[in-house]
Amino acid sequence: MIQQPLRVLVTGAAGIIGTVFWKRRHGEFSLRLADLHTEGLAEAPCPSMQLDVSDHAACLAACMDIDVVLHLAGVPHASADFDTQLLQPNIVGTHNIFRAAQAQGVKRVVFASSAQAIEGYPLDMQVHEHMPARPANMYGASKAFGEGVASAFAHQHGMTAIAVRIANVARFAPGQQHSARDIAAFISERDVVQLLARCIAADVPAGYHVVHGVSDNRYKRLSIDATRRLVGYAPQDDGFSLLGL
Repeated sequence: MIQQPLRVLVTGAAGIIGTVFWKRRHGEFSLRLADLHTEGLAEAPCPSMQLDVSDHAACLAACMDIDVVLHLAGVPHASADFDTQLLQPNIVGTHNIFRAAQAQGVKRVVFASSAQAIEGYPLDMQVHEHMPARPANMYGASKAFGEGVASAFAHQHGMTAIAVRIANVARFAPGQQHSARDIAAFISERDVVQLLARCIAADVPAGYHVVHGVSDNRYKRLSIDATRRLVGYAPQDDGFSLLGL
């Protein structure tokens, strides 16, 4: 019997990570792309829709007949104002997506957390997947809230919820200047796409899991040892090598 591809809703699909994901993986999964701003989805080779994640009814409709939600939607700026920029998409929207996914029988939600959720740890300390969130700004706090929502839905409803602490998605080239933290937190576009695809498809037990999104950097701000074991992540890039260091 031919196995049908997983039906995956990608929120925030017109953003940087969402765009590189569907461009590279649209043939592997049956994707439904959703974003508040759909201009960047006009030429996508899969169905797309406008979605305001602060609208619960819209989230319910978006999650219908879906196997996995890849929740990338949200304001991603460390300096974002809580009341005017973060509250609706990052707090209300994340809760809405998990509520809608659970109501529609979705068994797995992959939530895009951020390395900003752990920026409260000293820079000379490597953060491991089992360590709790420790944000240093309100954007990081909004992602820590999302991790809490993911944990609650996993434990209350038997879902598989994977929080991906995505770090510094960038394109490095020799000669560029970056801080030590940003190099240690680097993740290439192809590595973040691979990681998210593994979180969607890997055989992972029900429950709440945290994985870390950095490349195979010589020194890593976030450890990926448990991430490798859980989802089979095999990063290909090293930020230090790409910069010629």
